Amino acid sequence: MMETTVNASGDCAGLTPHPLRFDISNELHARPFEQIVAPLTATHYAMFHEEHLEEQEYRHICDLCRRYGLHPPAEKASHFSADFGNFRLRWERHAEFTTYTFFRANRKAEPFATTACAEVPKEWLSGLPGFLLTAIKAEILAKDQPRPEESELEKYFVSESLVSSLIGGNAAQLWTDLRIDKDGYNRTLVYDHGMTPRKAGRVLLRIFEIAVYRNLALLALPLAREVSLKVALINSELADLTEQLSEAGDAEMEAALLRDLTRVSAEIETLSARTAYRFSATRAYYPIVLSRIAELKEMPVDPYQTVAEFLDRRLAPAVRTCNSVADRLGDLSRRATRSANLLRTKTDFALAEQSQQQLAAMNRRAQRQLRLQETVEGLSIAAISYYLVSLIGYGAEAGHNLGLAVNVDLVKGASIPVVITAVWLALRRFKKRLYRDS
Repeated sequence: MMETTVNASGDCAGLTPHPLRFDISNELHARPFEQIVAPLTATHYAMFHEEHLEEQEYRHICDLCRRYGLHPPAEKASHFSADFGNFRLRWERHAEFTTYTFFRANRKAEPFATTACAEVPKEWLSGLPGFLLTAIKAEILAKDQPRPEESELEKYFVSESLVSSLIGGNAAQLWTDLRIDKDGYNRTLVYDHGMTPRKAGRVLLRIFEIAVYRNLALLALPLAREVSLKVALINSELADLTEQLSEAGDAEMEAALLRDLTRVSAEIETLSARTAYRFSATRAYYPIVLSRIAELKEMPVDPYQTVAEFLDRRLAPAVRTCNSVADRLGDLSRRATRSANLLRTKTDFALAEQSQQQLAAMNRRAQRQLRLQETVEGLSIAAISYYLVSLIGYGAEAGHNLGLAVNVDLVKGASIPVVITAVWLALRRFKKRLYRDS
């Protein structure tokens, strides 16, 4: 027989393999279906965990293996299946939950009279890590056993909730009421019409997966109901704040509105952060439920509903509620962001107008300062010229006193235009140099 496990040492023409090639190829074959033969009883537990319990779960499985002298799974394994003599165990680790499925032949006992894990050590079973999310008792009756009558079904199930269908292309008939019995289990009864061991294993696993993923999808419903009330209040408050945007007439009112919008946005983001993971998980799990139901290939049996019909009536509205609340939260976040942006735009526009007014005022002040400076410069020219002409006059008087033929008044009068022109040119040259340096 050809080896089905991919070996990383394979040559493959000497080509360099992608680092993840073998991992992703082996992942496709990591969890093979069990091969089971009716009559059989199976017990399935799904343990939910919000924390990483991989090491604790691994030690727990290893403990059971040591008790029965079996080799434990590899340390990083996410799947393990082994025969423990009185029962068979299938263990699977998933992202949010871990499943433990026990199988045991049951030709003598009445259906649901016992569990497949009756021989499992009680203290080991009660110590399963995590929180119990789903517990199922399943019975598969062989085709050579009597088909259950209506009176028997009434002993095992609640008649008002009983659903039934032919599954696997009329390979078996299924009965369940999807309720939790007095022992804490959902009950499922399957009458085998002649399934092969592989097909029986696939059918049973699909039944278990429908129950587990159904519960996982519904985990968001209580949260959606709680958040829905808060969303309605926030929606009303946000509508009021948005209406006030057009009425805000001063900076103080706009600042108060911005504080309120920021607070509402923070509340919305808090709710979104609290619910995003659970709501997105519901969106992911619900299609898995529909896919597993489709794989059962149900055919109706009068007068019962099929599993698909029952869940479409009960589960689909719950999922739509979760999706609706998630969409409303997203819409609220976008509306709050738009309102805050509108208010910021309005505030920025008002600030821009104030800035323009301030710039215009500064421009007017600068023009006044320039005219004042020009006036001062004219006065400065007159003052400097006056002093220079006075100095020239003193020099002329000194020369006249020394006997020179100098007309003091004529010298002063003649020097006035020359001095004024020189002073003006000197100041003009100084201003040009100053402007050029700056």
